[in-house]
Amino acid sequence: GPEGEKAWPKKYPFCGGVFQSPIDFHKDILQYNSNLLPLEFIGYNVSSTQQFTLTNNGHSVKMYLSPAMSIRNLPFEYTASQLHLHWGNRNKSEGSEHTVSGKHFAAELHIVHYNSEKYPDITAAMDKVDGLAVLAILLETGPFNPSYEKIFRHFRNVKYKDQTVQVPGFNIRELLPERLEEFYRYEGSLTTPPCFPTVLWTVFRQPITISQQQLLALETAMYCTESDDPEPLEMVDNFRNIQEFQERLVFISFHEG
Repeated sequence: GPEGEKAWPKKYPFCGGVFQSPIDFHKDILQYNSNLLPLEFIGYNVSSTQQFTLTNNGHSVKMYLSPAMSIRNLPFEYTASQLHLHWGNRNKSEGSEHTVSGKHFAAELHIVHYNSEKYPDITAAMDKVDGLAVLAILLETGPFNPSYEKIFRHFRNVKYKDQTVQVPGFNIRELLPERLEEFYRYEGSLTTPPCFPTVLWTVFRQPITISQQQLLALETAMYCTESDDPEPLEMVDNFRNIQEFQERLVFISFHEG
């Protein structure tokens, strides 16, 4: 949780270094850039005859994606690797990593891709300056979301660390907001150790809604510990605090207001 972060740089020096994420998007650092193109999604509509593996890795719930999925209209083509979530707790649903004008959202989905034009796999790419591209979707409460439920309904099968379950394929684009052309773009880092400063971030401006029940399931369904642990530890507050953002700009594809 947010308490443990202070210790990260000792073991993982990059966590105390430059270009760290997440950040707060506020007026002073935003700059409109007319050259930002909407992303092009290839292979995101995955057949239900295929399956994704969903796993509890002890600090998040993660779903491995099809290597046929990729995104374009970035400096390179990036191939999908996995998606995972960050969230708060049932008493304080402020679990997004990125914030907008200081405001937290309830949770945040990250879809992680690696530069497949230059690197053979995500392990080779993750410590390279142009290695990764992550899409971030901000989640808030509102109407029930049937698309997110395709993942959330399986949480009870990955209650404990190292448990996995198969999730039938579906169109991953359903997890993204309608207005794909409005986003924040900046160069940052992984938000978990080793915090490599190698991520080209695209954070969509438009949040997605999930129901209060769905959020509660996310906040309460899982544990960081293995099933036989005598002292189970709830998986909550797995977001990193906001990082300093000096002498840098975030480019935006939309006009403020």
